[in-house]
Amino acid sequence: MHNIRAELAKQVHRPASWLLLAIAVVQTITFAYIIPYAGSGGPVSRGLDAMLPSGFVSSSIAGLPLFIGALALIFGVLVAGSEYGWETWKTVLAQRPSRLSVYGAKLVTVAVGTFVMVLALMAFSAATSAVIAGIEGRPMAWPGVLDILQGFGAGWLVSTMWGALGVLLAILLRGVALPIGLGLVWMLAIQNLLSAIAAPMLDFIAQLQKGLPGPNAGSLVAAITGPNQAPGVDALVSGGPAALVVTAYLIAFAGIGGWLLRRRDII
Repeated sequence: MHNIRAELAKQVHRPASWLLLAIAVVQTITFAYIIPYAGSGGPVSRGLDAMLPSGFVSSSIAGLPLFIGALALIFGVLVAGSEYGWETWKTVLAQRPSRLSVYGAKLVTVAVGTFVMVLALMAFSAATSAVIAGIEGRPMAWPGVLDILQGFGAGWLVSTMWGALGVLLAILLRGVALPIGLGLVWMLAIQNLLSAIAAPMLDFIAQLQKGLPGPNAGSLVAAITGPNQAPGVDALVSGGPAALVVTAYLIAFAGIGGWLLRRRDII
């Protein structure tokens, strides 16, 4: 608990953590509400009903498989990778917590950070949808508690998986800049190229992507929001198997990161 409190305090006082949260909220509200409400057309079609309170859960988590998930990955990199840039690993470990204790505290910090992020996205999305419903004179029909909890759980699972990948990349590459760069290239470029270009032409690529983290994250969100709510949200597999695959990747990323930190030299 001392390690967890120390890690949480470190991130709470870090402006970059709040900047990532602010970017996630602004990006979600802008692309899920403001732009669709102000105009029409584009590759993702959103009618007025999708922007009302009944659809706020879908609006808040639709960006997590790709764009908002990239911010969770950056957060994970910062939580673990900054120790290499600041050269503080030796200082922390010299105070006699074990490597795995410190590593576990970092994973808990990532989980708490993604919890706060998903909670903020849902809160701001709910408020924005209520404003739109008031402007349009539409009834305030909110989804059920179970639907809200299900959407929150799926969003938290997906974002925590991306955060754990960020932690793993930071430990593997011992830094911040390169892990962020490679992580974003994978999430925003390679995954999209595989799905949009390679998969339609090569059947084995189409089957292979069903086992990758991004498509399964998108399938899990699509099971709740419906497909094509945002880029990367597509029902390639059903919701149950997608949740299992995302959970397996989360456990694998966390386990490999801990093994690397324990076995390798710090510098």
